[in-house]
Amino acid sequence: MKGSNEMIDEVKKNMNKDSNLSIYACKNNEAIRFEKEEEDIRPPFFRDIDRIIYSLSYTRYIDKTQVFSETDNDHISKRMTHVQMVSKIARTIGRALGLNEDLIEASALGHDIGHVPFGHVGESILNEISLSVNEGFFNHNVQSVREFMFLENNGKGLNLTVQTLDAMLCHNGELELKEYEPIKKTKEEFLQEYELCYKDNSNNGKLKPMTLEGCVVRISDIIAYLGKDIEDAIRLNVLNINEIPNNIKDLLGTSNKEIINTFILDIINNSYGKNYISMSDNIFKALKELKQFNYEHIYNVASTLEQRNKWKTMFKTVFDYSLDAIKNNDNNADINVVFLNNMTQEYLNNTTDERKVIDYIAGMTDDYLISQYNKIIS
Repeated sequence: MKGSNEMIDEVKKNMNKDSNLSIYACKNNEAIRFEKEEEDIRPPFFRDIDRIIYSLSYTRYIDKTQVFSETDNDHISKRMTHVQMVSKIARTIGRALGLNEDLIEASALGHDIGHVPFGHVGESILNEISLSVNEGFFNHNVQSVREFMFLENNGKGLNLTVQTLDAMLCHNGELELKEYEPIKKTKEEFLQEYELCYKDNSNNGKLKPMTLEGCVVRISDIIAYLGKDIEDAIRLNVLNINEIPNNIKDLLGTSNKEIINTFILDIINNSYGKNYISMSDNIFKALKELKQFNYEHIYNVASTLEQRNKWKTMFKTVFDYSLDAIKNNDNNADINVVFLNNMTQEYLNNTTDERKVIDYIAGMTDDYLISQYNKIIS
């Protein structure tokens, strides 16, 4: 009978099957953490998944806007459903290409953690506020990294692998490329890219993942929202399926299922056995055209000017009130009661008051921001 140590070693061996992966995959023994720690029977990226899904910020996905805010229709996507779709699409591609599915899943599930209330509209509002108080540019992908490195676990962070954090930082689903080729990085180079995003907004558009898995997550982010956002728009009578140009429908299909299937198969066919992710010319052209169509017919009309002005007032009111509460040592203010009182002294000492409020608001759900605003003005 095997001893417990021998059994544990065998379990570890069975769970860490790097030998089954493509030569281009990120192997488990290549995982980098900022703080060294003893690994258990789980592969390192598998542990990242666990830490992400058990985090408080992951729970808050459930009430964060994907595209459409303040809708009474329970079948409209939230941020939670989006990241699960990204994970499924990316893992399908990753499995076919022999990549590390654990790294893919961790990166996909965590990539949008930094999204603020009311989606990209809210992000642009918080960016304006951040710039106005000299805290640099605000981008949700950068905030995702910040959340897991400096905010979760009461300010201690979760010590996720650099590869997972890098895929989150570089996931930008607004920028499509025909080919995605990873760029090797050290943890120091990763941190330099992260820091530069606060100072140079153009840097955010130049980011490329350090792993092929990160490249898969990046293209999967786009695939996951294009068809699903169309279905949501149709369900809300914002869009009619007949408005989509026939050349796009003929090539990609008309349903979310068909669109996803077309993209996945094309990527697998054009990426198998290669050290980069690629699409065929005609499918990539259709992707760009469909994305442009979505912007014109969905994203640009998903919220009214009245809604955007209302949300801007909410963000600014909550920001100003919370900043005053910190500076005036108002211990009864919610930012202290539910956020700062739970943070480490290191976070409190090394973070500006303005950044504390930005972190606080960025982590809010839609409903919580509304409730905070109503509480302040009542």
